[in-house]
Amino acid sequence: MSWLFPRIFAGIVTMLMGGAAGYLAGKPLGSPLFAMMLGAVGGVSLALFLDTLRGYRLLNWLRGPQHGIAPRDAGLWGELAYRIERAIRNRELSAAQERTRLAQFLSAIEASPNGVMMLDADDQIVWCNRISAEHFGLDPQRDVRQHITNLVRTPAFVRYLQASDFDQPVVLPYVRGKVTLSVSMRVYGEGMKLVLSQDITERERADTMRRDFVANVSHELRTPLTVLSGFIETLANLPLTDVERRRVLDLMGQQTQRMQTLVSDLLTLAQLEGSPRPAPDQWVSVGKLLQMAESDARTLSQGKHELSFSSDGPAEVAGAESELLSALTNLVTNAVRYTPQGGRIDVSWKMRPNGSGEFLIRDTGIGIEKEHIPRLTERFYRVDGSRSRETGGTGLGLSIVKHVVQRHSGELDVQSEPGKGSQFRFVLPPLRVRAAAQRDAG
Repeated sequence: MSWLFPRIFAGIVTMLMGGAAGYLAGKPLGSPLFAMMLGAVGGVSLALFLDTLRGYRLLNWLRGPQHGIAPRDAGLWGELAYRIERAIRNRELSAAQERTRLAQFLSAIEASPNGVMMLDADDQIVWCNRISAEHFGLDPQRDVRQHITNLVRTPAFVRYLQASDFDQPVVLPYVRGKVTLSVSMRVYGEGMKLVLSQDITERERADTMRRDFVANVSHELRTPLTVLSGFIETLANLPLTDVERRRVLDLMGQQTQRMQTLVSDLLTLAQLEGSPRPAPDQWVSVGKLLQMAESDARTLSQGKHELSFSSDGPAEVAGAESELLSALTNLVTNAVRYTPQGGRIDVSWKMRPNGSGEFLIRDTGIGIEKEHIPRLTERFYRVDGSRSRETGGTGLGLSIVKHVVQRHSGELDVQSEPGKGSQFRFVLPPLRVRAAAQRDAG
């Protein structure tokens, strides 16, 4: 209120000065009182004119963008201008802070691995992040204010939206033929909706693989168990000769061995998946690995194949000896199993010019159709299921090889042609390969 008394005082002074001037001017004319009244009115009018001019200057500033400083007049208009300018600057600062917070919030949503979309009360798109746009095939700028069902026409999604029952998410398989989405909605504000989408393609694939794995294990175990059960019933209920009894016991032993091999492979896979990567400072002799793999191969072949094991020189590889031997043995025994009698199997090791090393297993076996090669390392995948079981395979060998190769940062390359044999190349990186002479130097 510091402007009030000066304003009253200025009005009184102006009126008195105008009245005094009018009185002096009207005295020679013989009407000093009338002139005094006119002078007082004139003084007040002048004060009002100046006051109006100050108000106009403030209004003119308010009509503009308010970028500059408000008029700095004295009195009421000066204080009013100062307070209005301060309120505007506070509002602008608050708006800028809100915009910053909104930008940060939208940036955080944009960085989310899940899709986020906002719909208004009429189910029109207000905003969506990049992931949501990718999930539903939208354009984040062009499709704003479009009705969502005009763009996303998947029947399950439309039914979910129209039912307004959002307690549970809906799964949309093969959206745009690519991904499986889990979509949930939340209502907020006045009928607005938040659409949350998550790509569950890998999770669904993992669940499918898990179900298939359990089904395959059950199937693989059920067959020998059924055989064993039948043999046990035979032994219990039928009189058998010694020769027949030995035959039955031999078959029971084979089925038992098959189950033991299957369980052993399953445990190996579980161990590979649940343990840390092998250390790169534990060195294993390549010659020792080849020697043990050759022993297993000759035992399995029983002289029916021509076997060749070679190395271009003494070398060592870094990793877990048991895992490397398991991978190499699986590749070699597979070559023996699927190579007809009289065929040839060559197993070799060589150092590459870039410092890496490779095991190469080449056979003259039955070969593999091209379309089967990408799936060879899947668990229980068999090109010919009946033939694989006849040869004693569990369907897990190449899956074990794949895990060992990955855990040693290596690569597995498969080339095959039906009737012309196959070759499996197991490559280890330079970090895990060294010439054996380097050990003596160290």
